[in-house]
Amino acid sequence: MANASRQVVWEFFGTELKRRRENAGLTQVELGGRVFVSGGYIGQFEQAIRKPQLDVAQRIDDVLQTDGIFERLCRKLIDDPRYADYFAHVVELERLATRICEFAPTVVPGLLQTKAYARAVTVAANPFRTDAYVDEIVAARLERSLILDDAARPEYWVALHENVLRIPVGGPQAMAAQLDRVAGLVRERSVVVTVLPSAAGAHAAMTGMLQLMDFEDAPPVAYTETSFSGTLVDDPAVVKRAQRAYDLLRVATLSPEASLALIDSAAEDFRRCASTT
Repeated sequence: MANASRQVVWEFFGTELKRRRENAGLTQVELGGRVFVSGGYIGQFEQAIRKPQLDVAQRIDDVLQTDGIFERLCRKLIDDPRYADYFAHVVELERLATRICEFAPTVVPGLLQTKAYARAVTVAANPFRTDAYVDEIVAARLERSLILDDAARPEYWVALHENVLRIPVGGPQAMAAQLDRVAGLVRERSVVVTVLPSAAGAHAAMTGMLQLMDFEDAPPVAYTETSFSGTLVDDPAVVKRAQRAYDLLRVATLSPEASLALIDSAAEDFRRCASTT
């Protein structure tokens, strides 16, 4: 589904939600209380500013007795074969975020990946899939990264574990190009990247990738991911813990200047390796 048509359906979702809520005689605050979100969230759903998670849509159907219309709309909108079910909402939220903070323990974050790197990661995870499938996944990943080209792009803070700089994803030439891209974005001031050195040892977010997103008129969310699943969290207490874990991790990283020097050095190492093979 094209982005423009998806937005039209989200706007219909919001308009229909407002109509059904008002017909039920409920305020935004009252409906929010019954489906366990704030009244402000309901207002943002109605304006198509923020998209509800599937379980929230299901609770709205239950409260408003709408015979599953909001669940069906939500499933239609998040049913994008290019993304895992648990990741579709994250893609929507990235487009709305004013700030994104991310920790990557093993691979370069999707928003920073080159085509060759993204393809190598996708093939490694899907060794029996067709080239057409791989191309579709890679195209979607590159499409996500377009938010960094937007004039209204979010602040993007990335902490990379040193492992990310050392694993030759796609081979030395592809890896050198990938690290050059990261360094280039840093020099363009499109992103702030720091590196957590291996010598730092244990840290607060060892269990997997962590992403934090802030918004103009909505509470922050956290997203965590392992190899086969991801969890989007908006519980304020849990998000606060995730933010603290990220803060503790970031103070253990190298300075931005030292991190850039290490990225450049790793890229040069891969270039020398490529030239000798």
